Amino acid sequence: MALGTRFISPLWPALSSLHRAGLGQHRGLSTPSGLGHTLDLGGIFPPLVTPFSPMQEVDYAQLEGNLRRYASIPFRGLVVLGSSGEYPYLAPHEKLEVVSCVRRALPRDRLLLAGSGCESTQATIRLMVSMAEAGADVALVVTPCYYRGSMTSAALVQHYTEVADASPLPVVLYSVPANTGLELPLEAVLTLAQHPNIIGIKDSSGDITRMGLMVHKTRQEDFQVLAGSAGFLLASYTLGASGGICALANVLGAPLCQLDRLCRKGQWQEARDLQQRLIEPNMAVTHQFGIPGLKKAMEWFGYYGGPCRAPLAPLSSPQAEELRRTFSANGWL
Repeated sequence: MALGTRFISPLWPALSSLHRAGLGQHRGLSTPSGLGHTLDLGGIFPPLVTPFSPMQEVDYAQLEGNLRRYASIPFRGLVVLGSSGEYPYLAPHEKLEVVSCVRRALPRDRLLLAGSGCESTQATIRLMVSMAEAGADVALVVTPCYYRGSMTSAALVQHYTEVADASPLPVVLYSVPANTGLELPLEAVLTLAQHPNIIGIKDSSGDITRMGLMVHKTRQEDFQVLAGSAGFLLASYTLGASGGICALANVLGAPLCQLDRLCRKGQWQEARDLQQRLIEPNMAVTHQFGIPGLKKAMEWFGYYGGPCRAPLAPLSSPQAEELRRTFSANGWL
């Protein structure tokens, strides 16, 4: 591991500066007065689903079709290879091709965040280098969790420090305890926020107190907090979060960008009304029905969802009907 890190680490300062330069500024709500961000993450990012054909092969034509439809929505950027992208089910060559495909279609002023976390530190570093070569701007790195009993705060700080030291890309931490069974400890986040190549965190825990403390305790750092779900986006913004990486943005991207706008303008009553209409649909495509529900809902709004890759199973007819009722009851269908 040490040999690999020493070999790669001289690359990242130069490459990272190239990726950070000239990508545009979009001031986030968490930016303290007088402190700007080297690479501003303020805004909405959909964590793209990976379209599959009926034979469960990656369907790049359908991916490009979805990207054309998303081009008219004012997203800050896109996330590929996150939880919604069925990241664990993709082969290494598929992951790189998906990143390349999205990069070709994405304007340079929109950021491309790529899921790059692996179980070992060495594998994570190698993947991040490949992601940079494929065109990613930022690496989103989920917590290693297979040996979660050994993933102490100290172990995770060591992992992410070595990763950030060696990475040619700026790093965003990713804590998603619903999937990993492991929450990145607050004290680890505060330590890692001081690293010059760690620029933020996607926190999907839904713990608003924790998110507020992250914003407050890192206010002097070049570090941004992103809400990991549309269900608590407004609450996150009121505490100073910069933006959100929200699965529901695959379906209701324009309303989520509208919510982002309302919060930035301080139009809190309108923002609250909109947020309330998003809570139940968001719960339906995350906790209740998961990725099969998300892909089914996409089809009602003109996107390609398609099948999931096994062993994820499609929704039953009663489940699909319940999902549709949820969207209809909140005025979206």
